[in-house]
Amino acid sequence: MLDLFREIGQTMRSNRLRTILTGISVSWGVFMLILLLGMAKGLVNAFEANQTSESMGKINVWNGITSRPWRGYSDGRYIRQRNSDLQPVVENSHGLIASGSAFATNDTAKIHGPADFVSGGFMAVYPAAIEYEGIDMQSGHFINDLDMELRRRSIVISARTARLLFGSEDNALGKKVSAMGLAWTVTGIFSHNWRNTSYVPYSTYASITGGDDFVYQLQLELADNVATEEQADAAEQSLRRTMAARHNFDPDDSNALWMWNSFKSYLTNKEVNNYLVLAVWVLGLLTLLTGIVGVSNIMFVSVRERTHEIGIRRAIGARPRSILVQVLCESVAITALFGYIGVFSGMIILQLADANIGDKNVINNPTVDISLAMQVTVALIVAGALAGLFPALKAIKVKPVEALRDE
Repeated sequence: MLDLFREIGQTMRSNRLRTILTGISVSWGVFMLILLLGMAKGLVNAFEANQTSESMGKINVWNGITSRPWRGYSDGRYIRQRNSDLQPVVENSHGLIASGSAFATNDTAKIHGPADFVSGGFMAVYPAAIEYEGIDMQSGHFINDLDMELRRRSIVISARTARLLFGSEDNALGKKVSAMGLAWTVTGIFSHNWRNTSYVPYSTYASITGGDDFVYQLQLELADNVATEEQADAAEQSLRRTMAARHNFDPDDSNALWMWNSFKSYLTNKEVNNYLVLAVWVLGLLTLLTGIVGVSNIMFVSVRERTHEIGIRRAIGARPRSILVQVLCESVAITALFGYIGVFSGMIILQLADANIGDKNVINNPTVDISLAMQVTVALIVAGALAGLFPALKAIKVKPVEALRDE
C-alpha cells in the first residue's frame, strides 16, 4: 500500500504542470457545486422557516358571492360566514380538521393613545391566531382563554403602534387606549416583519356588536394525520359541503366561499424545492464534469507514457488487477486532493454569505452541513473512479511483448 502511494506521488510530481492545471478545473467544479448546493439549501431553509411561522396546515375561508342558482336561491348572493359554523365543520370533517377559529374585523375604528392615534381598526380573534398570524410576542401576552371567557377589553398591538401611541414600547404595556368609544387595556406587544394589526378577543367584540355572529374569515387547522394532497383535498371538500348545507349554496360553486389551503401550497412548494435541489446537483455535476474530463485525459497520457513500465511489470508477473487499482487510485487521488480544495473554498464563501445574509427572509443559513459534505465526498470518489476507469482498462489490455517493444 505504501508503494502504491509513492507511485501516485511520483506520477503527480513528474507531470506537475499538467496535474495542477487539471486540478484547478476539478477544484473549480467542486467549488461551484458546493456554492450552488449551499445557496439552494439556504433557499429551502428560508421557505421552511416561513411556512412554519405562517402555519402550513390550515385552510383559510373568506366570504364569497354565489355564481349559480341553487334550490330556488338566485345567483349573486353574498355568503356571510358565522362563528357558529366552526363546530359543525370540525365535526363533519371525519377527523381531517382538528380545530378552527373565527376572525372578525373593524376596519374603520381608530385606536387613540395619549400621544397620537392609528387608523385601520383591529381584528377580533381567538387565541390560536398567534400561531396562524406568525406573531412573536415581545412583551405581555397574546389574547388568551381567560380574555375570551371573561370578555375582557384587552388589546394586543404591534411595537410600531406602541411607539406611535405612547412614544416608546416600554410605556405601552398595561396602559389604556380608546377604540369604538371604549377603553381597552394593552396586554401585549408583538413584533412582526410587516404586520401592524391590533388584536382583541373575539368574544368581547361579539358582545359589543350585539352578538350577530358574523365573521369575515374562518381558519381551520388540519389534523396531524393529514399528510397527502388527497387528504387535504378531502378536508376542503368536506368543509365546502358542510358550509353549503348551512348557507344554501351549490357545493360545487367555488365562488360562494373563497378558500386557500396552505398545506397544498406547502406540498407544491416543497416539490418545487426538490426540483430546485435536483437542478442544482445536475448543474454542479456538469460543471464538475469538465474537471473530470481533464483528469481522464491526464490519466490516458500517463498510461501512454508508462506503456514500457507496464509491460515490464506484466512480464515479471504483475496481475492486471494491480495495474487497474494503481491507475484508479491515481485518478481518485488527483480528484479528491483538488476536490477538497474546492470544498474548503466553497465552505469559506458560504460562511461569509451566512454572516452577511444568512438571517434574511430569502436566504436562511446557506451553509454546508456534514450530510451534504458526505454527499460531495461520495461524488468526488465516484467521479475520480470514473475518470480513471477507461485509462485503467486500456492499461490492462497492454500486452507485455508489445509494451516492451514500445519506445
